[in-house]
Amino acid sequence: MNKEDYFIQQFTNQTKLIGDDAAVVGNMVYSQDAFFENVHFKREWMSLKQIASKAMLVNISDAIAMNAKPLYALLTVAIPKDFSTSDLRKLANGFKKVANDYGIKIIGGDTISNEKLDISITIISQTSNPKYRADAKIGDLVCYTGTLGSCKKDLKKLLKGKKVPSKAKFIKPKLKGDFFYDISKYVNASLDISDGLFFELQRVSKASKVGFEFFDEISPEVGTSGEEYEMLFTFPKKHLEKVMLSAKNHKVPLNIFAKVIKGSYKTTAKNHHF
Repeated sequence: MNKEDYFIQQFTNQTKLIGDDAAVVGNMVYSQDAFFENVHFKREWMSLKQIASKAMLVNISDAIAMNAKPLYALLTVAIPKDFSTSDLRKLANGFKKVANDYGIKIIGGDTISNEKLDISITIISQTSNPKYRADAKIGDLVCYTGTLGSCKKDLKKLLKGKKVPSKAKFIKPKLKGDFFYDISKYVNASLDISDGLFFELQRVSKASKVGFEFFDEISPEVGTSGEEYEMLFTFPKKHLEKVMLSAKNHKVPLNIFAKVIKGSYKTTAKNHHF
């Protein structure tokens, strides 16, 4: 049993707002992600500034996936009792740097004392044209930005006690917001790749009630690499030239790997949640 899906299902009967990267209420978009020590990261892997920075970036990624511009952030931080004022300053600087880069105002939240560092962030965004997982159309092309696979390799290194470069995507996700906002008018369905390409495709399949015809085989190293935070989206073939031109202008590699067909898709890969 996928306990995450089961738990979420306890609330989906009450509202239709649940089921995407964020909840759209009017023209406002609300997203929240947890970033917990020993679940999403270990403190020896990253500096405190890097931890705070990634916590912000993975939340902003959800807003981008919904074609929403982040405006405000609420931070909840469980702070280890042994943190010094220097530690707190480094952590705060990570939050502030990313907030400044994306024009986000940190407007509040909560802090508590804890045995480990746990972070939960709510991002409040705005959109006039939200994008959902449920709008993939038969005949759409399916693609993702960037390259996949490096984050899984880096995670394996870190779990073995090895180091990875500070510029590695696992440490600092490379978001593609400017590109995605530019092409959003051509996009039907979208989400970001947090749990791996195969799992995200399964989500699109379930939401849109469609299947996929793959152009080439995708290796497990690519398809099950999580923490990538690349964009996965579908769009009509008639817009291919415009999408490719935008990708070139923004220097974003595109991988068009499948088309949407009738049917369904379910991955056989093991789910890493719970």
